[in-house]
Amino acid sequence: MPFSTYYRLVLGGLLSGLLLAACHPAATTDTPAGTASTSNPPAGYFPAQETGVKTGGVQVIPISTPKGTFHVWTKRFGNNPKTKVLLLNGGPGATHEYFECMESFLPQEGIEFIYYDQLGCGNSDNPRDTAMWSLPRYVEEVEQVRKALNLNKDNFYLLGHSWGGILAAEYAFKYQQNLKGLIISNMMMSCPAYGKYADEVLAKQLKPEVLREIRQIEAKKDFSNPRYMGLLEPNFYAQHLCRIVPNPEPVTRAMGKINQSLYVTMQGPSEFGISGKLTTWDRTKDLPQLKIPVLSIGGKYDTMDPAHMEWIATQVPRGNSLICPQGSHMAMYDDQQTYMTGLVRYLKSVEDGSFKPGTKL
Repeated sequence: MPFSTYYRLVLGGLLSGLLLAACHPAATTDTPAGTASTSNPPAGYFPAQETGVKTGGVQVIPISTPKGTFHVWTKRFGNNPKTKVLLLNGGPGATHEYFECMESFLPQEGIEFIYYDQLGCGNSDNPRDTAMWSLPRYVEEVEQVRKALNLNKDNFYLLGHSWGGILAAEYAFKYQQNLKGLIISNMMMSCPAYGKYADEVLAKQLKPEVLREIRQIEAKKDFSNPRYMGLLEPNFYAQHLCRIVPNPEPVTRAMGKINQSLYVTMQGPSEFGISGKLTTWDRTKDLPQLKIPVLSIGGKYDTMDPAHMEWIATQVPRGNSLICPQGSHMAMYDDQQTYMTGLVRYLKSVEDGSFKPGTKL
């Protein structure tokens, strides 16, 4: 969050095979000093763990809800009994697909990760019922996914990006006893503070005439007006959402499938402020309750306040921070080496016992 419901309009036109080679571990070439290593995965990382008919790690999980049973899609990549990272996509309403860049970095480190399309997203069921778009219900969905995948305090890391960061944090506040570690990626812990940052900092970086026209369109709630995207694409998205233009193909693909109903219900239609169900969400005062190792990731050019994201790590007893100096909201792409190296270092420090609170990665 925020990913515009109309963002897919600017992201089209890339070849679907653009990043296939780059997203395979074998395509990784020499890595600069200080970045993630390129060693081969440990023995047993890739062999299928399924019994019976093999599905490439795909597991479709039934989810009980107040409106009945639905199914969500997951896919395990690799195998590490001690380090399993469940990925929560942003949006709200995007898909797991923009996380595919992880395939270029985590396998050679022996880190297992699990793609997961939340209900209403991607390959999972879509109830088409706005009553289902609820933060507490999504928390219980994650808990059901955890149980189905046999994740526990000895192996379970939760990484949430953007809206997924809200969901990951909210899950941890209720169920941290099930977690080994928590990664909050590119998300502030206060939606009111996010709205204020967007309004008082990011909006003021726009040219006055551009901001004035954007405000006029928003005041009329004319969000489908092509002029709205025509203003946002070069003046906002290219600066703060993803600074690689055209965007990497997995980002294009994931944003092209965004669930508009879910996005608008939770976030609202505007890029400058929140008007959906998340409008008043604020967990800043509760951060000291998180006792597990926490990594907060942000980008200098993010839609979120990088100072706030660095501050998060100082408010939890066991916090690390990673602010990507070239990164925006999609820092896993536009400051990729910094992002991935820091993520790997955090995970390995928890695993080998060298984790030190207060570290800036």
